[in-house]
Amino acid sequence: MQSIQVPWSKSRDNPDTVPMPMVLIDQDSDSEATSVQLSFGDRLGALIDTMNALKDLGLDVSKGTVSTEGSVKKTKFFITQSNTGRKVEDPDMLERIRLTIINNLLKYHPESSEKLAMGEVFGIKAPEKKRNVDIVTRIQVKEDGPKKSLLYIETADRPGLLVEIIKVIADVNIDVESAEIETEGLIAKDKFHVSYGGAALNRSMSQVLVNCLRYYLRMPETDIDSY
Repeated sequence: MQSIQVPWSKSRDNPDTVPMPMVLIDQDSDSEATSVQLSFGDRLGALIDTMNALKDLGLDVSKGTVSTEGSVKKTKFFITQSNTGRKVEDPDMLERIRLTIINNLLKYHPESSEKLAMGEVFGIKAPEKKRNVDIVTRIQVKEDGPKKSLLYIETADRPGLLVEIIKVIADVNIDVESAEIETEGLIAKDKFHVSYGGAALNRSMSQVLVNCLRYYLRMPETDIDSY
């Protein structure tokens, strides 16, 4: 494992200002590894424990960077599977990575539990806002070249959401080629490059996919936008 350069910085956490916790898992930016970025407070213990937790999942951290902007630390890992040396493709493992990182974040920053949907599961204080009341679900399907389409989903976060979304997509025989999974507070903002029969989704298949996801992710308010 390559060394990670961590610039020394004194914690500037403002007790009156809690930054928005964010976790981003990106499958597209690096062809050899899965990129994982965490943005929150400046505490070194969280970095060390997160690396150990990823190792316990059978993953290697090939490289990483850490930068600090005020009270917010941005940590970026490039991880591969220990047994294959390749990026993580399994949706179940991607979800385990996401939840492991969030769990570690809450361990060192319990104040963030009120800003995360996972605060109800892992944190010491659940969010005051109820996710199924205050968060609108948005689904978009856009053209992304002749061989694939871009599916964007914004909805209330919860454990297992990624795996369940991919299952819904697979149930209508649509292939997921890559994904970007972002957790921003109470909201999951996920992007999927998808195809049907080796080509981009046509209008009818886009509508089938949107309808299936809308049924699965049904909320009191749902904003649907398909090309």
